[in-house]
Amino acid sequence: MRVGIIGGGIGGLAAAYELGKRGHEAMVFEAAPQLGGLAGTFEVAGTRLEKFYKHIFVSDTDIIEYIHDLGLADRLQWIASSVGYFSRGKVYNFVTPLDLLRFDPISLPDRIRLGVVSLYLQRQADGIARYEGVTAAEWLRRYAGERNYAVVWEPLLRGKFGDSAPEVGMTWFWGKMRLRFGSRDKGMGRERLGYLLDSFGQIQDALVERVTRQGSRVFTGVRVRRVVVTGGRAAGLEVDHAGDRAGAPPAPSRYPCDAVIATVPSPVFLRLAPDLPTAYTERLQGRRYQAVMCLILVLKHPLTPIYWLNIGDTAIPFVAVIEQTNLIPPEHYQGKHIVYLSNYLAPDQPLYGMDADHLLEVYLPHLQKINPAFRREWIESYALFQDDAGQPIITTHYSHKIPDLRTPVPGLYLANTTQIYPEDRGQNYSIRLARRVVAMCEEDWAAASPVGLAARGQE
Repeated sequence: MRVGIIGGGIGGLAAAYELGKRGHEAMVFEAAPQLGGLAGTFEVAGTRLEKFYKHIFVSDTDIIEYIHDLGLADRLQWIASSVGYFSRGKVYNFVTPLDLLRFDPISLPDRIRLGVVSLYLQRQADGIARYEGVTAAEWLRRYAGERNYAVVWEPLLRGKFGDSAPEVGMTWFWGKMRLRFGSRDKGMGRERLGYLLDSFGQIQDALVERVTRQGSRVFTGVRVRRVVVTGGRAAGLEVDHAGDRAGAPPAPSRYPCDAVIATVPSPVFLRLAPDLPTAYTERLQGRRYQAVMCLILVLKHPLTPIYWLNIGDTAIPFVAVIEQTNLIPPEHYQGKHIVYLSNYLAPDQPLYGMDADHLLEVYLPHLQKINPAFRREWIESYALFQDDAGQPIITTHYSHKIPDLRTPVPGLYLANTTQIYPEDRGQNYSIRLARRVVAMCEEDWAAASPVGLAARGQE
């Protein structure tokens, strides 16, 4: 079977790898000049760094398996992380139960209630059955209390989902809480996170090497124009131009395939596959995204002592400060301090259209709120990265709204972040989704094609 794959992020590369392991051929087409998508990297301080901060959890078994399978296990570090919360002009540690008891923006009874609710959510096994019909805002107001919601949870939900925050389903929130607390030592201890030294880009490199060795091809800088449908089924891809990573001469603009797997965001997929029935199209259009942008600062001095600092002050125009060099030591980055200023917002918001220079000017006064000693002279360089499809908006009853991996067009499949549920989007779940869609694709091919039927008869 020859399969065309649209998108060279971790999901597309994993799909190609899984196909190769099953004896099939894949062709991966990535429109950008670089692979990786939201897991892409760039050069900074003598090494590679993710454009959008990345780490893994102890429960991320699919990507951990890949790391071992690809010979990268010696690069994987498990590190005790630090988490904080900025509220009322102060940075609070948020790592241990004792830190929670010291969090004075809320009363002592509310702190105890917050801890009890957090433990309760961690121990619930089925968030879909229990929480899918209620929003996070409704549930948290009722059980965590109005004060805890107003001070802790509402600023974070609004920072992540903007005006859509009141619509976010409780199942999404439960999944995030269960994941974060599940990575703590003995439940409420210190969180341990995994990071691949020299970046997760090494996974992409290793996958390309394996995929190529399997006989498949990976193209960058090649934009798919449309999915070719012949006789009612997906039969190929039409592209604007082609040249592989090694700089090969241009290839034909149409590539015949037995199946097509798209890993791109839903709005992009709709432009490439105009032959979809109305009902499926409407389901795709109903899935919305928040855009993501990260302004990355290379500093002479640390901004805070905390790796992951949630921002609970709604006057600050970013939702989190992730200080990479509080997870991986500055020595790994030539002694520099690397800080992500993370933001999620609707693509039509004014901040999202700003360039790096103007955005920095907006952010600078707020950095001094977090650390009064901070000065502009600390900044040695900075870079801005953004993506329209950073975070799917997960609403109530989401399991009934997820687009099927099998589209109504035979041989055409969709596997993107809107279909990851109840878990949140991430490298681990993109790999898991790729495995699912490849198994489905092979099953359908075996059932429908004479070659597949003959192969099945020989088993």
